[in-house]
Amino acid sequence: MAGESSIWVLSCRRNEAQIMRERAYAFLRNARRLLNEGEHDLAAFCIEQFCQLLIKHKLLLRLGSYPRTHSLVRLMRLLNSVAGGALSSFIDENITILARMEDVYITASYLPRRLERGEVEELLSFAERLGEVVEGV
Repeated sequence: MAGESSIWVLSCRRNEAQIMRERAYAFLRNARRLLNEGEHDLAAFCIEQFCQLLIKHKLLLRLGSYPRTHSLVRLMRLLNSVAGGALSSFIDENITILARMEDVYITASYLPRRLERGEVEELLSFAERLGEVVEGV
């Protein structure tokens, strides 16, 4: 009976993780579309959500849970510790843009600042690299 319950829990986690991954990539597709439509703030928000959900997806697969935080730096550091330090150089090389991406969540949601197209294109390029790195661990 205990074995069946463990299998059920693992199946639920895998299902939740898969939904998170699908949703993450939907945010990325929406970000590209919104960028093309000139909706820079919303595109940036979608880019941040892609990063956040993809990292949480990987944490859910590796740990069975993830912290309830929006901090990409914190999430990446936790994933790095689970991945045996495999993300250390990526995090160190990109700490500034990771922190900036965290600010996007607040800026796009609550502040009256408009993001420029070039800023969002840079965030999109970074998010695509982050996606490759996260998928690889």
